[in-house]
Amino acid sequence: MTGCIRFSYALDGPEAGHRLSAERTPDVLRDDTLGWVHLVADHPETPAWIARNLDYLDPSAQEALTMPATRSRATRIGDGILVILRGVNTNEGRDPEDMVSVRVWADANRIVTLSRQNVVALGDIADALEAGQGPEDAGAFLASLAARLNARLEPLVADLDMETDSLETEVIGTPDQKLRHRIVTMRLQVIELYRHTAPQVSALSDLEHAMLPFLDEADRLHISETRQSLTRQTENLVEMRESLAVLREELSGQISDRLNRHMYILAVISAICLPLGILTGLFGINVGGMPGADHPHAFWIFSGILVLIICLQLLILRMVRWM
Repeated sequence: MTGCIRFSYALDGPEAGHRLSAERTPDVLRDDTLGWVHLVADHPETPAWIARNLDYLDPSAQEALTMPATRSRATRIGDGILVILRGVNTNEGRDPEDMVSVRVWADANRIVTLSRQNVVALGDIADALEAGQGPEDAGAFLASLAARLNARLEPLVADLDMETDSLETEVIGTPDQKLRHRIVTMRLQVIELYRHTAPQVSALSDLEHAMLPFLDEADRLHISETRQSLTRQTENLVEMRESLAVLREELSGQISDRLNRHMYILAVISAICLPLGILTGLFGINVGGMPGADHPHAFWIFSGILVLIICLQLLILRMVRWM
């Protein structure tokens, strides 16, 4: 298909599981057959296509489907529901935590989804439909979409959790400046993921409790399981965010302590060398009248005095607990 339609399918009726043409799609969405169309959200023709072919939808629903800024939520409008969810960004060259927004309008006879980038979960549902195993009503579609989006988030959160645990060992064992960059990068990832997943928990809760005729008990149960799983992942993200903050403070403290030790050693060496430098500088000037200039053992006597001064300094530093 060309234009703003990425793909569309009939979910029930004689065409169930079949891909629809661009010309056939608006008719299926209008009649009693359940149809699904997925649109490219940032395509220039999308707003006009929605206004022309979905003019029977509530104006607020049409506006929400095309607005540039989104936040995860589920809002009932009449006999349908507007759902905005986010999924891990699996597109090439993109960061996974830069989650892709999926906007959904669903009612008993039509499902309209939009996304700016490719969403693997939607492609999986399309493949399942062609294989004759896809959802047969809007409630099952929403439950399947939420579960598939969550399934791709779980491994990402688990990997971040394992990497956080490994960082604890590295920070305590071999603190290094490179670890600071890793910790900051991971903390930004965790913060970004939490920013998207926290409102998604509320959105799934609202979807679960929405009193809609096409949401049966099985659909609510599947959505509830997804919500609980996402809640656990959100809690893990909170723990990781706090752990990474503690690790960053611990790393900064260790690096600061190591720097202070180095400065301390330099200060002790400077304190020892200062009087020695004064004496050697004083006795190194080329002017007449220097004591011991003609004495055959003057160098060794002077060196011995320097050694005694060093010992005396070390004793004083030890008495004042500098060493």
